[in-house]
Amino acid sequence: MLKATGIGTGATALATPAALATPAGAAGAPLVHPGLLHTRADLDRMAAKVKGGARPYAAGFAKLTANRHAQSGWRANPQAVVYRGSGTPENYRILYNDIHAAYQNALRYHVSGEEAHADTAVAILNAWSGKLTRLEGSADRFLAAGLYGYQFANAAELVRDHGDFDLGRAQELMRSVFHPLSDDFLTRHNGAVVTNYWPNWDLAALACVLATGILCDERAVVERAVEYFKHGDGMGSVKHAIPVVHEDGLGEWVEAGRDQGHALLGVGLMGTVCEMAWNQGIDLYGYDDSRFLKGAQYVAKWALGGDVPYTANTRKKGAIGGWSGTETASDAAGVDPGMTRPIWAMIANHYTRRRGLPASYLTRAAAKAAPEGGGGDYGPNSGGFDQLGFGTLAFTRDRGEAAVGSPSPNPGPSGGSRGAGGVRPQASASPVGGGDLAATGSGDAAGWAAAAGIGALAGGLLLLRRRDRVSRRGTGE
Repeated sequence: MLKATGIGTGATALATPAALATPAGAAGAPLVHPGLLHTRADLDRMAAKVKGGARPYAAGFAKLTANRHAQSGWRANPQAVVYRGSGTPENYRILYNDIHAAYQNALRYHVSGEEAHADTAVAILNAWSGKLTRLEGSADRFLAAGLYGYQFANAAELVRDHGDFDLGRAQELMRSVFHPLSDDFLTRHNGAVVTNYWPNWDLAALACVLATGILCDERAVVERAVEYFKHGDGMGSVKHAIPVVHEDGLGEWVEAGRDQGHALLGVGLMGTVCEMAWNQGIDLYGYDDSRFLKGAQYVAKWALGGDVPYTANTRKKGAIGGWSGTETASDAAGVDPGMTRPIWAMIANHYTRRRGLPASYLTRAAAKAAPEGGGGDYGPNSGGFDQLGFGTLAFTRDRGEAAVGSPSPNPGPSGGSRGAGGVRPQASASPVGGGDLAATGSGDAAGWAAAAGIGALAGGLLLLRRRDRVSRRGTGE
């Protein structure tokens, strides 16, 4: 069953950024700052491109400045206890609105240089770190810890050197409020059987754990997150979230059998984890022959209205020692091609611009969503705040922009050569041949041209029924 679900063992490759005197992956080496979703090079690129009026950066920045959360007049409303799912009052909306205001003001400061925005971000973060003591509610409290924890850390990382920012108190908030719930979820899954929760639950917790390790300079916490991404028992680890790789090279996203919104959430969160790890010299994007690329391509094609195969699976549900049952997903859910989340620019730019790999479904999805907004641009409910967004501004890259600071590969376990960033040169979301646009890469240029033209489970619990046309890859790293 382990083989059937694609779970493998093998060497762990922590790649290292060439620009660092001491490899980031080396034990005891300092972590990179800023080094969550944005590095210093990223921030400098955004500022230079916007100053020069370059497209599509100018349109992405205009999207940011138009958002009400990105205004320097924002005032925080910190709470001592935040409730999500149950509790009196259920007040988690206050938290996510304030965090997005902090992030957007901090990002706006780095692009424009306007100090008032940095001051606003610092004031918001200091207010919350000085008051928030715990998260309560139903099982949704774990979602709150994961989602708002990684987002708080990203906002804090952008102002960590500001003279008025209380970095120590922000780090303590992560260690004592957000991280404990997220780490506990990855360990115990709220007392449920490990497949009870779909991938996005694990991935939210994983993003928080990784962000905590980076913000707080705790390498052991970073390594815990990396290990879970590769080998975790829950459905959010990469080979459980993408349990099947089809013959056309697309990797089946298991939550596509649930619904579109949660599948998009999961892809966005896995991309967030991969990007934060990459900025510390750890290549999760390329792990297991770029398995995430194959899964992201699958979801992009499906979300654009394309037909995708789906392998029926049955997962166990229930509480350990309590009630139990099963649920079967037999086909990919229906989609609304108009539904979007600001998740595509980051993933598409990594694979096509940093690595030069063909990924036409990703580029088409990114072009369709551009310019990406952020919290407040996708409705008032929590789903519109699950991603920090603004990928058109933050992640658009020139082709071949890998260079300084990007991970350099270690050889694979077989000693074979690999291309830039640890991916075999022939690895792509689809094999060469057949009628798939991703096989030729011919759609990439058109997709990016459209974007640029914008004006200002425990192994064995997930039971897969094999089909002849499906190729399961149970290889090691």
